[in-house]
Amino acid sequence: MLRLSPPGFKRFSQANSFDVVYGGGESNVAVSLANYGIPSELVTRLPQNDIGDCALMEMRKRGVATENIVRGGSRLGIYFLETGAVSRGSKVVYDRAHSAISEIKAGMVDWESVFKDAQWFHWTGITPAISQGAADACLEAIQVANKMGITVSTDLNYRKKLWKYGKEPSEVMPDLVAGCDVILGNEEDAEKHFGLHPKDVDVTHGDSVDADAYVSVCQQLMEMFPRCKKAIVTLRGSLSASHNSWSGALYDGQKLFKTRTYQITHIVDRVGGGDSFMGGLIYGLLHFKDDQKALDFAVAASCLKHTIKGDANLVTVDEVEKLMGGDASGRVSR
Repeated sequence: MLRLSPPGFKRFSQANSFDVVYGGGESNVAVSLANYGIPSELVTRLPQNDIGDCALMEMRKRGVATENIVRGGSRLGIYFLETGAVSRGSKVVYDRAHSAISEIKAGMVDWESVFKDAQWFHWTGITPAISQGAADACLEAIQVANKMGITVSTDLNYRKKLWKYGKEPSEVMPDLVAGCDVILGNEEDAEKHFGLHPKDVDVTHGDSVDADAYVSVCQQLMEMFPRCKKAIVTLRGSLSASHNSWSGALYDGQKLFKTRTYQITHIVDRVGGGDSFMGGLIYGLLHFKDDQKALDFAVAASCLKHTIKGDANLVTVDEVEKLMGGDASGRVSR
């Protein structure tokens, strides 16, 4: 997907030019994993034109494999981002109608070939929100991954502005999420997709978010989707567009794991925060095989993403582990 943003903190009405970034939910996760040394591949559909080529080159530049990307369609999807500051929130305008990925159909990708040497498949709730064809292709991928014994994860990623093709999320998402071993979301995702709410508790205390309040949401997700082995929530407290608190919680069916809360006081770019969390979590679960350490890595990685312009998280394992260890000084590395 192509992201166009007015420079700095300008409003759309002030813009005479736009900064160009290529990214998207699943591609951002793939870039994170590639940065951490995990072989990763993006499967999508891109137009056979110069703009599609630019998106392809961006993935290759970041070390993400592109061999199974389908070429076709007439255009790349676009979103416009106006970056907020202090009390003014950011704004997103989508221009994704008739994009190459929106016109994908089941059968266009040979998923058994794609998954031949894979151990993990990740998708986001943004993909099935685009079109029925994208939802069908996503379901096809999940079913093949389940058949081949591959771990499947999702970031629920509810996007109100994208569900425009005549289906409600509640009609589409349950069949997809039923095939997932790992589910990531937040309070809005769980409510909008499945009508789930924390039971008998307030989830916030002032500007902070209470992790314990989400045990019931995780339990309800696991009851609704018995295949799920880990349910994770990201916990964002918004003091302003420039200052957020950030933490996370993971429930394995028996125990709730929680992390420290980071205060991100000067946000550079919060887009891709959840994707960077997911990339860190997948790396942590594969590398550490320890839920607490994996969760700590995910939150620290995502905290660092808020300091980086663009969709993707361009940090290393060493940088994340340095922050996990308590070094948030930001001193120059010489």
